[in-house]
Amino acid sequence: MANRLVILSDLWGSKKGLWITSYLGYLQQYFDIVYYDTQQLADIEVDMPTAANVCEAFDNGGLERGVRNLLAREKDTVPSHYLAFCAGGSIAWRAALEGLQAESLYAVSPLCLHREQQAPNSEVTLVFGEYGENRPSRDWALRLGVQMEVIPRFGQECYTDEKIIQKVCKDLLSAALRKQYQSL
Repeated sequence: MANRLVILSDLWGSKKGLWITSYLGYLQQYFDIVYYDTQQLADIEVDMPTAANVCEAFDNGGLERGVRNLLAREKDTVPSHYLAFCAGGSIAWRAALEGLQAESLYAVSPLCLHREQQAPNSEVTLVFGEYGENRPSRDWALRLGVQMEVIPRFGQECYTDEKIIQKVCKDLLSAALRKQYQSL
């Protein structure tokens, strides 16, 4: 039986998410995948879909709705691996703090984690572009005990670049294989 991988989109959801098909192409043969569009999960609709308006909608209750809805949808499932991007990473992080059965969380460019004072009780890997906004400090990562990688010469949406897509998928597959062989 394949491991279950839950993928949470970035703040744009499926609207600007052609890059997600690359992740699915690499990972679907190794994982049972469940995908959530974070705008739908957070029940966000904005008339003018600019980055500022979408971010404001997440800040004004969308993040909390996303956490509640993710917890409700995932409450009767087996512990799963989570791959999350941008706002999806923030939703998964907070949901894991509130009891989400996360075996691992791999979050790329999650928003505003630097405000968090507690880490989920699971294996956490964070990836940020060097020029990403709101990237936490290395001291923050050490204090919370989470693995954090900063990729030089990339920005907030580094997860849409094919090099980063390959790196993330390789990391996830390596971790899954390592765990599989450790249990033998």
